[in-house]
Amino acid sequence: MLRIGYVSLRDARSADDTAALKAFGCHVVRAEEPASLTADESAVLTSILDFIGEGDQLVVMRLEHLAHSTRSVLEVIDRLDERGATLFVVEPELSSEGACGRALRAALQAVAAVEPAWAGRRRRSAPAAEEIKALQDAGVGPVEIARRLGVSRMTVWRKLRALEAG
Repeated sequence: MLRIGYVSLRDARSADDTAALKAFGCHVVRAEEPASLTADESAVLTSILDFIGEGDQLVVMRLEHLAHSTRSVLEVIDRLDERGATLFVVEPELSSEGACGRALRAALQAVAAVEPAWAGRRRRSAPAAEEIKALQDAGVGPVEIARRLGVSRMTVWRKLRALEAG
């Protein structure tokens, strides 16, 4: 059995997690760079899920390091199941194997059933005031600016007001 550790570098404790996973017995520990993280999936995790084989185990320190939402965690567990691999979480100790795995899946499915569809998605950072001002100077109205930048009209008005005041 090959144990593959996965670390998300969004956490300040990621260096400690890498050492802990190696001490736990992971043969390989792969770390996700923050730049490669998206709301849906990460490049390193995807490569692990494509590579992992039957009887292997994906190990993470905490369940929240695996994905941004409960539905995404369930998708990872499903992909591991398809490949004959399992998930092991160190803190708290959880596994996708056997009776514990069935209980974990049932709990995650219950949470996913009440989780909002947008849960786990990262919010887009607010656009710079200069970006909004440039669109306004180009003759674009506030409603269209908001639509183009994916923000509320109120955000556009606040940024424009701040520019006028400053």
